[in-house]
Amino acid sequence: MPVLGAGEQFPRIPITLLDGTTVDAGDPNADRSEGRYRVVLFYRGSWCPFCNAQLRAFQRALPDLAGVNTGVLAVSVDDQETTQALVDKLRLEFPVGHSADAHKLAELTGAFVNEDPLYVQSTGFVLGPDGRIVVSVYSSGAIGRLMPDDVVGLVRYHAEHSA
Repeated sequence: MPVLGAGEQFPRIPITLLDGTTVDAGDPNADRSEGRYRVVLFYRGSWCPFCNAQLRAFQRALPDLAGVNTGVLAVSVDDQETTQALVDKLRLEFPVGHSADAHKLAELTGAFVNEDPLYVQSTGFVLGPDGRIVVSVYSSGAIGRLMPDDVVGLVRYHAEHSA
């Protein structure tokens, strides 16, 4: 599948959260917050220092993101136990999914997959309130990823100019 670009509807992707519930990353009403922007992050795994830094940065930026009506959802191929340990270690307060199917994520979004070991390369999406992509950031390796300061500025700009 080719990469997803601005204006495209984000696909319906069920994400299993640590509490056992499932959310649909592509459902604009998934978090029941009308008019809310959303960041969807695919991270390589708990072992990746760059992913840890990115997740920590989004955790620190939660107040700024809330100020622009933006939530965060992250997911990787890590199993539930590994994901829970990462959430505890980083004290993440946003939803984090686990046990994602790397090939299915790639098929639906165009994310790059590493085969051995199997994981999805860092991929980030900012979705508008309607579930359409505002921006997508694809990495084919360890670096080059969506960061929260950029998201805050982009959402401010997008909200002002799309009204």
